[in-house]
Amino acid sequence: MKVIDATGCTMGRLSSYVAKELLNGEKVVVVNAEKAYLSGSKEFLIREYKEKRERGTQRKGPFFPRMPDRILKRTIRDMLPYQKPRGREAYKNLRVYIGVPDEVKKENIETMDAFQFRGLKGMTLLELSKEV
Repeated sequence: MKVIDATGCTMGRLSSYVAKELLNGEKVVVVNAEKAYLSGSKEFLIREYKEKRERGTQRKGPFFPRMPDRILKRTIRDMLPYQKPRGREAYKNLRVYIGVPDEVKKENIETMDAFQFRGLKGMTLLELSKEV
């Protein structure tokens, strides 16, 4: 089981790495999801995610989450072949948490230095979820 800390990581790069690990059969736990970064201007990101939330109908969807852990989990799901059995099995091996739960504190938590956010413009998932 891999435990990955999302603090300061760019969400897209982290998501693609996690999706590859899931397709290889690993069980992956992502902690501190609310501290992952999105790159781009705040106005653009807020407008884009509000459009995703308002798309469709209330009964039929598509439904897009507001919570930071659910947004990250949905982003990872979109990088998997979710409509096929292999992708669904891989998705079942994913857990995403806000903060660090007690059952994961004992594990070795990896920090992804290569995926650290180095841009000038951006916002965390927590800020985005408060705006949406």
